[in-house]
Amino acid sequence: MRLTDEQLLTLLADIESDRAERKESFKGEAPEKVRQAVCAFANDLPGHGQAGVVFIGAKDKDGEPGGLDVTDDLLRALADIRSDGNILPFPSMTVEKRNLRGKDVAVITVMPADAPPVKYRGRIWIRTGPRRDIANAQDERVLNERRRYGNLPFDLQPISFATLADLNRGTFESEYLPGAFSADVLEANHRSYEERLSACRMIESVASPSPTVLGAMVVGNQPRDLIPCDYVQFLRIDGSELDAPIIDEAVIDGRLGEILNRLDDKIKAHISTRIDLTSGDVEKRVVDYPLAALQQLVRNAVMHRTYEATNAPVRITWFNDRVEIISPGGPYGVVNSGNFGRPGITDYRNPHLAEALKVLGFVQRFGVGIATARKLLADNGNPPPEFDTGANHVLVTVRRTR
Repeated sequence: MRLTDEQLLTLLADIESDRAERKESFKGEAPEKVRQAVCAFANDLPGHGQAGVVFIGAKDKDGEPGGLDVTDDLLRALADIRSDGNILPFPSMTVEKRNLRGKDVAVITVMPADAPPVKYRGRIWIRTGPRRDIANAQDERVLNERRRYGNLPFDLQPISFATLADLNRGTFESEYLPGAFSADVLEANHRSYEERLSACRMIESVASPSPTVLGAMVVGNQPRDLIPCDYVQFLRIDGSELDAPIIDEAVIDGRLGEILNRLDDKIKAHISTRIDLTSGDVEKRVVDYPLAALQQLVRNAVMHRTYEATNAPVRITWFNDRVEIISPGGPYGVVNSGNFGRPGITDYRNPHLAEALKVLGFVQRFGVGIATARKLLADNGNPPPEFDTGANHVLVTVRRTR
């Protein structure tokens, strides 16, 4: 929603409001404090159900605009807050330049999250009057309970026939929790196992501890028993057509981290390196595909595919002259066939699965996977990746280096 000038001026002037934060600039400690505020507004602990606003270019003591030069670079830096991977799950926010009281101000408008709690660098920030604070156990319970009544994406839907016994406690506590919360929070955290699962969205709630789709995929004992399409089919073909002999095939399933690690092993095993003795005085080793480019595209396929109402896996078919990666489900949200793959155009069918990939270390920054793959392929001498997007699939074709 876009707030009117009158609404913004009211928030700007109310220095005691728990819906407004003011910073004179975006320098020094301001980027850290602004991200904490965005996280707190997304959590909306008071339950306003209304947007919180961060003003950049306004004095904190009285809300008076200071005449900051609101440049495109500043607006881009503020917009990057949403997708730089530090605030998870992604906050719903807009960034714009507004003229208030005759002076320009950068305005970040943050909507309450459908699926709190939201964390910034492993800490759940909340708003207590005009102050930011870190949530205590009771605050977390309030946020966890509120999540049950939102319009949740499929990755947070509970699996009605699953129980806590379907989740692996050891994996959750030793592999996932340390990445999801900062060490000092875990050290001071006396939450129960069920409360920790709920805070990480692995179960619906403490009162209703049914594993979610996310929980089954990330820390489930046998994820595919609960989500039949949760696997990847790999084929290595000795030729350029499907009827050629099969060199290697595998059905890769298990927990999310296991799937991606096994896929990495497969990709490494089938990348070939040749020695170029003709293009220079020094021999040059050339790979037919850069490893990191294929990793980016495969992880994108796992992250963005649909897991709902289908039994189809992600398919990777490796021919002698190309690699094809096909994922079920077409473009999602603001992404369509016309703008697919364009820098800055991204949306998330499975936002909490994306968060899990970040927690597990498979994603460093969101929204740059395709751009990164393109650059790596170009640097290696491969043609650009080709994208075929339909209503029910996305096919990526990567051709071998020339």
